[in-house]
Amino acid sequence: MTGIRWAYALNQWDTNIDAFVRRRDHERAFKTISISGFSGVEFTAVSFGPWEPFGSPAEIANLYGSIEQLRSFLADCALDAVSSYVYDPFVGFDVEMGRGPDPLDPDSLEPIAATAVWFADAVHRLGGDALVVRPVGSAWQTGPLSDEQIGTLARLWNEVGSRIAAGGVGLALHVDFLSALRLSNGIDRLLAATDPALVGLALDTAELAVAGIEPVEFFRTHADRVRHIQLKNARAVVDEAEALTPHAEQFVRTEGGSRRIERWFFEPTDEGGLIDFEAFAQAVAESDYSGWIVVESDQSPHPAESAMVSGWYVQKVLRPIVEGSRRAVGASR
Repeated sequence: MTGIRWAYALNQWDTNIDAFVRRRDHERAFKTISISGFSGVEFTAVSFGPWEPFGSPAEIANLYGSIEQLRSFLADCALDAVSSYVYDPFVGFDVEMGRGPDPLDPDSLEPIAATAVWFADAVHRLGGDALVVRPVGSAWQTGPLSDEQIGTLARLWNEVGSRIAAGGVGLALHVDFLSALRLSNGIDRLLAATDPALVGLALDTAELAVAGIEPVEFFRTHADRVRHIQLKNARAVVDEAEALTPHAEQFVRTEGGSRRIERWFFEPTDEGGLIDFEAFAQAVAESDYSGWIVVESDQSPHPAESAMVSGWYVQKVLRPIVEGSRRAVGASR
């Protein structure tokens, strides 16, 4: 056993708030993911009420009756688990489409921790083991983070990591390409300020590449802190000046910025991509990483096709590299 399991992110199917709300649509997506060779699926936390049936544990229960009934439904579709939930604290769940608390506000610790425990409990009951969180807002909102701000984040995420670890779920910080952590060595400063036993990293190959960070080198440097991996490709890089554009989430990420980038993320097989996935798989094989690897293509216009193409690539290229290299290392010991 390699200790690695492969999942696929559900986000590419859910492109509009009313486009993915029926159980038959879910069944088609889950079965497509399963026949593509994946054993799990990743969910994203969203607060659009019944329009996002997997957006929260409450909405899952509303549509499926309970968390356990959803897991049974997944099993009927030949999937073992929900590998992980992606949770952005800025998303509010007290009010539909509400605004959540800011991680840089010390008073936000309790509400963020409580919501994190809510999602972590759902992940655990659905057979997964990772809560992926956005640790801080965007660069344009904060500029470089001060030591005091890093300390506030460290206290928050250490506490969250401690609380969800009690339920068997690990915390993984996800650095997106607009994150304030891309400035002034923010990633390493936050890692140094947090407890490695409680706070890990979610390495997203495309988000790092768009931020100008080489994913293979980053993984080799930080492998001991990587708790979760998300694989997708990218073609374009956003420099710091562009990341600091006011309202970059809308202007750059959604609208494509001044370059009018139509799509930021692609399948790992994309021929124009920036990432060497075979080198990345080799780096994983040479590490002690154990956990889920989630493949994404969250802007795909053809989600089923993307899942199947990505599944072929995992089964025929990436998985043999990881498993073959690990068997060779084990035989040489």
